[in-house]
Amino acid sequence: MKRLLLSVVALVVLLGGLAFTVAVVPDAHAASATPVNSAHFSNKCITPGATDTKTGALNGANYTIAVPSNWNGTLVLYSHGYVFTSQPLLNPAPDAPDAVTGAALLQQGYALTGSSYSQNGWAIQQAFNDQITLLHYFNQTCGQPLRTIAWGDSLGGIITAGLVQLHPHLFAGAMPMCGVLAGSIGTWNQALDSAYAFDVLLAGNSLPVVNITNPLTAYQQAIAALNTAQSTPQGRARISLAAALTDLPGWFDSASPEPASNDYAAQEQNQYLWESQVDFAFAFFARAELEARAGGNFSWNVGVNYSKQLANSIDKTEVSNLYQQVGLNLKTDLATLNSAPRIQAKQSAVNYVSKYIVFNGNLEIPVLTLHTTGDGLVVNQQEQAYRSVVSSQDNGNLLRQLFIHRAGHCAFTPAEVVTGFGALVNRINIGNWDHTLQTAVLNQEAAALGATFNPVPPAFIDYQPAVFLRPYDIRND
Repeated sequence: MKRLLLSVVALVVLLGGLAFTVAVVPDAHAASATPVNSAHFSNKCITPGATDTKTGALNGANYTIAVPSNWNGTLVLYSHGYVFTSQPLLNPAPDAPDAVTGAALLQQGYALTGSSYSQNGWAIQQAFNDQITLLHYFNQTCGQPLRTIAWGDSLGGIITAGLVQLHPHLFAGAMPMCGVLAGSIGTWNQALDSAYAFDVLLAGNSLPVVNITNPLTAYQQAIAALNTAQSTPQGRARISLAAALTDLPGWFDSASPEPASNDYAAQEQNQYLWESQVDFAFAFFARAELEARAGGNFSWNVGVNYSKQLANSIDKTEVSNLYQQVGLNLKTDLATLNSAPRIQAKQSAVNYVSKYIVFNGNLEIPVLTLHTTGDGLVVNQQEQAYRSVVSSQDNGNLLRQLFIHRAGHCAFTPAEVVTGFGALVNRINIGNWDHTLQTAVLNQEAAALGATFNPVPPAFIDYQPAVFLRPYDIRND
């Protein structure tokens, strides 16, 4: 379940401590593998009685190809999550979200493939090229599949959605999971709002929240200021305000129950954990790396009204209560934010980040997304942003979104992933979404896969995400 590889974050905490072992799906509950048609397809990579696995490198990107002996003609292209540039390229390249899920799909007859990408970091440009190159290589090496399904998680979610936007003719369907589906500009603008508020209210305007030249020093300064603030009631109230501007959930650990809706102290403590153990690493290291790619700062807050942003935040009640409890004037702090010097972006950098990528809503194939409700790195409101732009182009009938009631980024069980994938395949096969997407049916199907696939019980839930606070898509571009 190593979807997001962090050099400065405890991965076991981020993903809720879920651990899996390899198994196969019982045939009675296998997702439908029926191909779109019965046309002949090549079988150059099929080895009788075994899975043919190939690894290598293409244009500097490692790849893995796995073709089972019972290949059903469908190829599944996996896009992995963010890997910090301080780490080596993934080798072998992952071809599935986790080993259990990968083994299950191979047992059902799906061929799997995936690339490390030729660069780490926010390497969306490289990922687009490397994944398409890998598809062409598969065609040459193993033969033309009957159809290809794209899927991926975290950064791989935005890559998956980007691939099907740019190359819809290559895919029959897609499943972005825990994806950055508000697009690159909106995601980083919303992150800037939180960092800006933290800097103004708690760090004395001392942090380089953009144009970061020394991310390690900036990160260390920010963590020190965060820990100092967390030690006082007034500091904790202001942390909650900064967190609210990015709709940070008040739930961090999937092994613990979600705090009560009126347990504001617990919610803030969980937000502190997100910031200290996960989000600040991205705010400084990942932003600095992307600024280097883009040639400058690509985020801005000119014209943003922070009073309005808070009023639209899911955390507004928490913030107002914590401020009231310690006698701080919330209106005064909001006025401070609204009057502080604003940050402007460099247009050429905006152009680069928009290209990689802003969404236009022009779906041509079925897309099924998956997201946890308590994701504090890629908040679930990103799903609302994606649905909004898709619906604006009258393509909402092609999109369905599933939610898991659990804390953590990409903290899905193999059962939930396999069940979601089966629902997508069913849509591709029959041409419409049906009862298999009902929450009760999803949980029943996931539970039936057994203990190996369910280290915790399945948690599909009926859920409607709030509005994403800093939307940016083709309508703004």
